[in-house]
Amino acid sequence: MSRLLAAITLLLSIILTILVTIACSVPIIVAGIIKLLLPVPVVWRAVSAFCNFMMYCWCEGLALLLRLNPHLKWDIEGLEGLNKKNWYLLLCNHHSWADIVVLCVLFRKHIPMNKYFLKQQLAWVPFIGLACWALDMPFMKRYSRSYLIRHPDRRGRDVETTRRSCEKFRAHPTTIVNFVEGSRFTELKRQQTRSPYKNLLPPKAAGIAMALNVLGAQFDKLLNVTLCYPENDGTPFYDMLSGKLTRIVVRVNLVPVDEELHGDYINDKNFKRRFQLWLNTLWNDKDVLINDIKSANKNAGQ
Repeated sequence: MSRLLAAITLLLSIILTILVTIACSVPIIVAGIIKLLLPVPVVWRAVSAFCNFMMYCWCEGLALLLRLNPHLKWDIEGLEGLNKKNWYLLLCNHHSWADIVVLCVLFRKHIPMNKYFLKQQLAWVPFIGLACWALDMPFMKRYSRSYLIRHPDRRGRDVETTRRSCEKFRAHPTTIVNFVEGSRFTELKRQQTRSPYKNLLPPKAAGIAMALNVLGAQFDKLLNVTLCYPENDGTPFYDMLSGKLTRIVVRVNLVPVDEELHGDYINDKNFKRRFQLWLNTLWNDKDVLINDIKSANKNAGQ
């Protein structure tokens, strides 16, 4: 693709994405205000259903934009057996802003609308922040270790946010999405966190442990999702917008939610160690899988 064509595609993609986002987020925001002004369960349920429908329309708009790229190929495994009437906890590695687009587009017809755990800063993004608020998505405020040492009263705030948000999801089937690394992967962050993984940052266990503890048996399955952009590993989101993204690899693994995953992560130290070991094992397998995908792609290109 020529630089001129890529630049034109990038500009059109940005404009169309903004228009689709505004067209879908404004009705969601208005509905959210109605829900705030009329705190009645019947109104809440109707508004939530409408907001989820508008989010589905947003996902369809993104899917249409991706179809404008004739070079893009999807390599998907593991969508069998999913149901929009179930509750899911979706764990995924986080490599790029493209991840959110991929998850929305891929799962829009297979599972309930995704609810993301978002960074606090996104609350101030025009249209998107208020729309996510209306959709009951939790905003998480991350604190550094040094800050928590100076302000111990802030410890556990994200866990409490998780608990309150999960209580809202009891009423209707929901997919809770958690990028458990807490941040997008970069080589610099991998070194700073002393990650034992080649392609991943260390996972944070507290949020998903709380979600499993609050919703308990309502989760039908845990979706372990692995994303990889083997031919556009450097700048997948930019390449997606400029029409240069060529291959998206997604592997979905359904993991049973066993009783051993339910427990008091905050106060039970034995459970905390077991849960961290389980999550770290899951993450190690994911790291190996990403290595295998990249190696296979490299060998195919030779």
